[in-house]
Amino acid sequence: MPAPKVRTKWRPALALVVYAVLLAVMALPVLIVIWFRTVEASSHRMAPAEIIALAFAFLLTLGVAYVLTRTITGPIDALIARTDEIARGGKAAIRQLESYGTREIAVLSQSFLDLAGKLVDRTEYISSFAAHVSHELKSPLTAIRGAAELLRDDDVERPMTKAERLHFLDNIIADAVRLDALLQRLRELAQAESSVAEGRSSVADMISSLRERFPALDISGAGDTDISLALPPEAAGIAFANLAENALQHGATLLELRVSAAARTAVILVRDDGTGISEANRQRIFRPFFSTRREQGGTGMGLGIVRAMLSSHGGTIRLLQTTGAGTEFEITIPGSS
Repeated sequence: MPAPKVRTKWRPALALVVYAVLLAVMALPVLIVIWFRTVEASSHRMAPAEIIALAFAFLLTLGVAYVLTRTITGPIDALIARTDEIARGGKAAIRQLESYGTREIAVLSQSFLDLAGKLVDRTEYISSFAAHVSHELKSPLTAIRGAAELLRDDDVERPMTKAERLHFLDNIIADAVRLDALLQRLRELAQAESSVAEGRSSVADMISSLRERFPALDISGAGDTDISLALPPEAAGIAFANLAENALQHGATLLELRVSAAARTAVILVRDDGTGISEANRQRIFRPFFSTRREQGGTGMGLGIVRAMLSSHGGTIRLLQTTGAGTEFEITIPGSS
């Protein structure tokens, strides 16, 4: 969608408005003095004190106008110039202004810098994400193409054995399944990062749904599982299903959701008894496409989808330090009893 354009028309500069208003205010006492001098019959000449007072008022008006323009128009012009600089130079141009003038302009400038930083980070994320997606899709597509070409070029004189043909067909099916999984994760991620309909769900309902979907896991709940979360059922299903699937893929047989509430915020501890996450990988688990199970079909997108889904509804997720086997995540999300 193209950015809306401001309609081109003549508009006065802020400095012109400030000077015009203050000079108009000053003109009122001048006109009053001239009026009284005009109607007064005894004298038609202004006294020196009156002339000095008017000159002083005029100079004071100009001084006030100068201070106002320096305080208001200067920082605004600097912010406009910084906007153009960020548009050309990217993240390196995001830095503080030298002067802000007023509190309102300082708040406006900070909001602008925060927004610019988020937009630049988002641009870099999309660029990196696109590169990862291209790589992840290219690998199975290349394998499918290679296997298909070998099957097509099967020599009549030296035909493939049935076992060889089945081997290539199995590879094609496995890569097709991987592509389908990647596309499903991409759809979930797109849904997580787009605005979705509002709704509420409960942890108790999520536990029931997870038990039906993952019968191999012993899923239990503890604490205030009836709390209402500011998370639509579909979004909750995607987020917690990814956590359950991640636990199952790492050898877990138990999954516990422990719920507590504080200050209109629900805190959910999700713990499993799987193989856990090594210390070397703790800082990388939320990176797009990072997976320790790539050979077994892992896409490395599950936890990223969980974080994006929760973030779009005001929630957070972080990995807790655990002793022994297993993994524990802390999820916070707006909720009310």
